[in-house]
Amino acid sequence: MAERYDAVIIGGGHNGLISAAYLARAGMKTLVLERRHVLGGAAVTEELFPGFRFSVFSYVVSLLRPEIIRELDLPAHGLDILPLDGTFTPLRPGEGPRSGGGDYLWRVNDHGRTIRELRRWSKRDAEAYEEYGQLMVDMARFIKPILGIVPPDPASNDPRPLLPLGGLARAFQRLGERQQAVFVQLMTMSASDFLDQWFETDPLKATMAASGIIGTYQGVKSPGTAYVLLHHYMGEIDGAFRAWGIPKNGTGGISNAIGSAARAAGAEIRLEAPVARILVRDGRATGVVLESGEEILAGSVLSSVDSRRTFIDLLEPGTLDADFEAQVRRFKFRGSSGKVNMALDGLPSFTALPGPGEHLRGAISISPSIDEMERAYDDAKYGHWSRRPYIDIIIPTLVDPAMAPPGKHVMSCFVQYAPYHLDPSLGSWDDNREAFGDAVVDRISEFAPDLKSKILFRNVQTPLDIERTTGLTEGNIFQGELSLEQLFFSRPVPGWARFRTPVRDLWLSGSSTHPGGGIMGANGRIAALELLRSRGGGRGAGRRIA
Repeated sequence: MAERYDAVIIGGGHNGLISAAYLARAGMKTLVLERRHVLGGAAVTEELFPGFRFSVFSYVVSLLRPEIIRELDLPAHGLDILPLDGTFTPLRPGEGPRSGGGDYLWRVNDHGRTIRELRRWSKRDAEAYEEYGQLMVDMARFIKPILGIVPPDPASNDPRPLLPLGGLARAFQRLGERQQAVFVQLMTMSASDFLDQWFETDPLKATMAASGIIGTYQGVKSPGTAYVLLHHYMGEIDGAFRAWGIPKNGTGGISNAIGSAARAAGAEIRLEAPVARILVRDGRATGVVLESGEEILAGSVLSSVDSRRTFIDLLEPGTLDADFEAQVRRFKFRGSSGKVNMALDGLPSFTALPGPGEHLRGAISISPSIDEMERAYDDAKYGHWSRRPYIDIIIPTLVDPAMAPPGKHVMSCFVQYAPYHLDPSLGSWDDNREAFGDAVVDRISEFAPDLKSKILFRNVQTPLDIERTTGLTEGNIFQGELSLEQLFFSRPVPGWARFRTPVRDLWLSGSSTHPGGGIMGANGRIAALELLRSRGGGRGAGRRIA
């Protein structure tokens, strides 16, 4: 006889684990089913080469909701976030106001030092940076409550779900005229055009605009990317806006801490348990079938995998209304990112600022100009990986030495652009993987010529590899593109953005739902609390969603 649970959760990524923790705390018998041998989905740490451990896919944390850290007491379960101090943008010889071996732009968490650095480039930009920073904090504080509400259905006759929007409208009215205008611009403009209003220093604009294209198949000059810039600006660590960090032991450290909290609350977690099908009887989900053939019954099924995997791959054909299924198929993924992980014999030396130093302890952004960023996108528009890509580099061993053998280092390179759908004339991603990796190494070597001599091992993750390993459709790191038409009450399908689905007792809890992607956890938390409220019971059912 099949075992029965109150809730079965498909996928052991961070959102699925967060849902499990909240449901188990409320007294529900909860089971998490993860297809791989390791917890975390895209937030995993793996030893790809002997002695070298990597955050293979997701590699930094900025959006993890503080209420989740607090309510699940994640530090007691091993969560330790190490600060990333600033962003270093190296330039080539002849670029920038300094002559000689090349210049650089280096913004750090020390505000005074950053202003002095900007003043070296442009007095106007140093002054504008103060006002810009305050306005963006105002915007982040204004929009932040949206991260914790359940999107209403605009077509519903029930006015109650619209009440939170009334509070948001009143908050908008309380904003100053300048803040209101900036918010409208953020919703409509490109990251490049938005930043042009403030700054004249090209490397500064390019590096800041990069936050507007992370995980999107759009360029820095594409309308709508200014909002994505704001989305990443809302990161909080210890309550500080725009604070980024590296989890100790890699991003798997986050997943393991959440998994530990879920187990402590009573949840059961099974690894190497891939789900083949969601069981549906009389229009409601009744459990799942594993690829092994084992049936597991449940009062509710929560899917933390993306909407296409859930509705198209895991439900029997014909389960869904044809119109709804067509809308699911229209939801855009458009994977555009790749990852190159390197094991190094020593630290690379950048021509602009040679040798080791604190400039390597934060993010290193290969983003010398707006035009170079846009040309990288031009390649992708026509189905080619960027020959001179934008790259965000982290060397985590400088703050967490245990990730590599003594004296060695690991380097994480997030790369835009790597379109999932290549021009057929190029062949498959399997044909292009190493050439793409070579392009990434060559690009970094323009700024750090000794890099190639330091590489011991290299692991290249194309969007196809990301899809194969993690199950993320098209390798999209956000379970669906963060474009404006796919946010809030349109994520993933208009009218079905409230974590419920047309199949009764089947819920979505992954990043295909509001408020989108990143190691945030809001999706998993809200889905769990909504399920509890729908059942009118459980110790957590009455908690306010922040």
